[in-house]
Amino acid sequence: MLSLPPSVRIFVCLAPTDLRCGFDRLAHLVRQQFSGDPLAGHFFVFRNRRSDRLKLLYWDHGGFCLWYKRLERGSFVFPTGPATVGAQGIEMRSADFAMLLDGVDLQSVRRRPRYQRPMPA
Repeated sequence: MLSLPPSVRIFVCLAPTDLRCGFDRLAHLVRQQFSGDPLAGHFFVFRNRRSDRLKLLYWDHGGFCLWYKRLERGSFVFPTGPATVGAQGIEMRSADFAMLLDGVDLQSVRRRPRYQRPMPA
């Protein structure tokens, strides 16, 4: 299980990705699809077509780290809607990403309104 601090920024690619890709190809996809910097320390999440596997890429001090998860049964339910980051991605809160990994359908979750600071540009 991954434990993520609330301050970490998590970007999820909504389009299916070929998960045979390694570090360099995923870093290229970060630049291309998120218009982001893969060396910034943020987490970038990619899924396969069936949504039963995902890869998480992030930069940790001196190199890239790759985290991979494959479900034996079922699939991850990713949020739907318009892309909010780059061409095909959204940004998720760490609590939402933890629920996604745990099998919670985020579309059925009702969240109470809370104050959120605007994200820096």
